[in-house]
Amino acid sequence: MKFIIFCLQIKNETIPYKILFDPKGSEMQKEYWLLPIGALALLTFLVLLQIPIRRFYAGFIGKVIPDDFKFGESKNVPGWVTIANRNYMNLLEMPLLFYLISLIQYLTNFSDPMNFRLSWVYVGLRVLHSLIHLTYNNVIHRLAIFAVSNLVLFGIWVNYFGKFLEIIFWG
Repeated sequence: MKFIIFCLQIKNETIPYKILFDPKGSEMQKEYWLLPIGALALLTFLVLLQIPIRRFYAGFIGKVIPDDFKFGESKNVPGWVTIANRNYMNLLEMPLLFYLISLIQYLTNFSDPMNFRLSWVYVGLRVLHSLIHLTYNNVIHRLAIFAVSNLVLFGIWVNYFGKFLEIIFWG
């Protein structure tokens, strides 16, 4: 049986997929912090793409007219159309703090494997949140995932600044 190792090319260096999620035991390059940022940005663009797809489809089947979007989304727009826009707005709210802490860690060469793994957990939870929101939209499931993702994000911030303050005050 052949094992396929997925690789990523960074600075002409092949990096096995294990390092992308668990850099422990290897010298973590600061560029790795850009990977979860890119993954969450990709999710945001994919959800953004859902907005015109759903709007045009609703127009083609006669559920909406262009004036229904003149001042945003009118009450005539079906829920399955508006939900993509709402999910897109969600991806521009709390993830802003994720982008910020990830860039801070990138710029300061912070190489903590726990925060790196938590970053991927956060991205995975946001993907799951979007999948729930855009498909069966169970509010309780969505809320649970949203709450856990925010706790993970808070943990990333606390861990970073805890270690930052430790370095500043105790060397």
